[in-house]
Amino acid sequence: MSILIKTPEEIEKMRVAGRLAAQVLEMIEPYVKPGVTTDKLDQLCHDFIVNEQRAIPAPLNYHGFPKSICTSINFQVCHGIPCEKKLKKGDIINIDITVIKDEFHGDTSMMFHVGEPSIKGKRIVDVSHECLIEGIKLVKPGSKLGDIGEAIQNYAETRGFSVVREYCGHGIGRGFHEDPQVMHFGKAGTGVTLQEGMTFTIEPMINIGNRQVKVLKDNWTVVTKDHSLSAQWEHTLLVTPVGCEVLTLREGETI
Repeated sequence: MSILIKTPEEIEKMRVAGRLAAQVLEMIEPYVKPGVTTDKLDQLCHDFIVNEQRAIPAPLNYHGFPKSICTSINFQVCHGIPCEKKLKKGDIINIDITVIKDEFHGDTSMMFHVGEPSIKGKRIVDVSHECLIEGIKLVKPGSKLGDIGEAIQNYAETRGFSVVREYCGHGIGRGFHEDPQVMHFGKAGTGVTLQEGMTFTIEPMINIGNRQVKVLKDNWTVVTKDHSLSAQWEHTLLVTPVGCEVLTLREGETI
């Protein structure tokens, strides 16, 4: 495993890329409403990234992915491909944004309610966000990745939910996916020790039902096997001397 510690100059570029990714989510929020297609959301994000931010949408053509963002609805766990399907009232949707600016990546995602949420929809969206927060709280020099995984797993499971294990957070920088892998389950005191200058994502995928998932025939979209609701939030983080900095923090958001 080769973990890349970022230089001050690289960290500043990561801050810029992270802020741009956050701005895309801020921009798209008003458009997430009943009747809009995920293709339309993709087009709006693509145009904003390319024309306004003068940046690159990292997912586009990444290992053949055909769109500029990922849109995962209801029982879709991650990597949903935008299409002509219209959102309807009560849906929950994850929008996953990664931008490249000056060779560095900023990666973030958040959940949106489409219209008035259902009780289950609100619950899974809230708990998945709380799981992310529980993980972020433990990011500091000397912590182990297992500390983060155990905290997220315990938080979800004590509330009756399950943690997807096939997909994880990851190191990030010049590369979209770098070492280390950041699991959202595990045992405290195990795994890689965090160091100042590390940058990585935490992005727990939490299911209402069982944790088992499968990939659809498009070879991208991951869904829950039992078709239960799933939700995910993601931030890119920098390990600082005393804790961490959330590089993809949105305006008005508090951790």
